[in-house]
Amino acid sequence: MTSSSPPRYSRIGGTGSALPERRLTNAELTAELAQHGVETSDEWIVERTGIRARHFVAPGQNASDLAVLAARRAMEAASVQAADIDLIIVATSTPDMVFPSTACIVQHKLGIQGCPAFDVQAVCAGFIYGLTVADAMIRTGTARNALVIGAEVFSRILDFNDRTTCVLFGDGAGAVVLSASDTPGILATDLHADGQHVDILCTPGTVSGGEVIGSPLLRMDGQAVFKLAIGVLESAARAVLGKSGRSEADIDWLIPHQANIRIMQGTARKLKMSMDKVIVTVHEHGNTSAASIPLALDTAVRQGRIQRGETLLLEGVGGGFTWGAVLLDY
Repeated sequence: MTSSSPPRYSRIGGTGSALPERRLTNAELTAELAQHGVETSDEWIVERTGIRARHFVAPGQNASDLAVLAARRAMEAASVQAADIDLIIVATSTPDMVFPSTACIVQHKLGIQGCPAFDVQAVCAGFIYGLTVADAMIRTGTARNALVIGAEVFSRILDFNDRTTCVLFGDGAGAVVLSASDTPGILATDLHADGQHVDILCTPGTVSGGEVIGSPLLRMDGQAVFKLAIGVLESAARAVLGKSGRSEADIDWLIPHQANIRIMQGTARKLKMSMDKVIVTVHEHGNTSAASIPLALDTAVRQGRIQRGETLLLEGVGGGFTWGAVLLDY
């Protein structure tokens, strides 16, 4: 590859993550909910979701704060400096403000100037969308070192009178440095959306005239989401395998969006994969939406479970309805 030709490939050079200090177990959350007349239990939550704890941000702590911590750890792992970053993509559904983008706020906090910085809004599939966009920009020579971050503070948009949703979500951030490479890293990507399902998972409020119009709190038809999720995740997984000429047997690790242990188990069964090969963090983090895949990835990398040279399948599904998958050699 000459210096004038665009790179052919992109690879993950480093990973990082961040969690708020406050860890809330099911027992602690159910005790708080009981004070407001909402009844649930640790057993009920674990049986239906696999979640045992989640992290919530402190007052005044925003998505950009978590994103910056995760980004710095990813940059350190990749041995790159702020001056080396020439693209920042933040996947989030809980931005710091209406505008500017959380990515621009992160850019400023990291001391980076001049490079493109923008948010991607695909809810829980946001990191897959962001990684796909960054890969395309690197392959065309537009960027060489991209920060792709998923960062969420879902505790700010939860309805704590609705036990079917408020127990599911947590806050956190995960990041990767994606860099130009002469050798294949990202092998194939697959993105989709179907707007006819916008109502089954949404936060339908908006700001108008200084007031919130509609509801600013998350609402979800859990059964409808579950039925759609397993089917589309399987199809996206098979699509990237087909595009790359790989098979299920080539996957060393499945890193799904950490929505619900039942969805992850169902997806693994359809791909004929043992749960021993699925990275699971939902029990400790809850559903952190766009942050869940990079957060799970970094957790497994730092635990030493994921090794260089292994093949990873990343996939997520979220409100929109959006979904997608990325197959890569780590």
